[in-house]
Amino acid sequence: MSYLLRVQLPDRPGSLGSLALALGSVGADIISLDVVERSTGFAVDDLVVEMAPGSLPDTLITAAEQLEDVRVDSIRPYADVLDTHRELELIDQVAVASTDRIQVLVDGAPRVLRVGWATVVALGPHGAYRVAASSGSPESRAAELPWMPLRKPVMLDAEADWVPQLWKDMATSLAAAPLGQKDMALVLGRPGGPDFRPSEVARLGYLAGIIGTVLL
Repeated sequence: MSYLLRVQLPDRPGSLGSLALALGSVGADIISLDVVERSTGFAVDDLVVEMAPGSLPDTLITAAEQLEDVRVDSIRPYADVLDTHRELELIDQVAVASTDRIQVLVDGAPRVLRVGWATVVALGPHGAYRVAASSGSPESRAAELPWMPLRKPVMLDAEADWVPQLWKDMATSLAAAPLGQKDMALVLGRPGGPDFRPSEVARLGYLAGIIGTVLL
């Protein structure tokens, strides 16, 4: 069983090695690692770890947080382990698709950006509507999108009035970026969190900007 572990740890030599040893002590192997964010004195990393069937994921948290100044932000099951060069692969998939390019985008975005679901929304003559959605996207839809048109990537207020109650009940973190034109946006949802970090919002913006150009 594989899990995606988001960890804050000191940004100093040896920290990652100590974390690897701690996770190894409970039978976990690190399969991949992405640096999400670096700041003064600390780093935020996404680690995909593999554990033996029947192992309890809570042991990962306990092992990691035994280390000084290490904190686990979130942990969730993760299926897509072989995801090297994810952004480039998704851009290529959208570029070569003969039809339904937007559907290809929302189907691939959750794996690439490590979220629960993705949708593309747009503004039309009669208001906001959903253009396409990935599997796992909530059935409930926002009746209004007061933050559109969107000019830059943003983390959205998950407690705002426009957010459907089901999304709030699932503690869904939200981020969005304009997709090629100001009346269309790529929206990401991460049920249960963690919140999007500025580096993740920027990454979403870069990806949406490139794919928006491909879609023109």
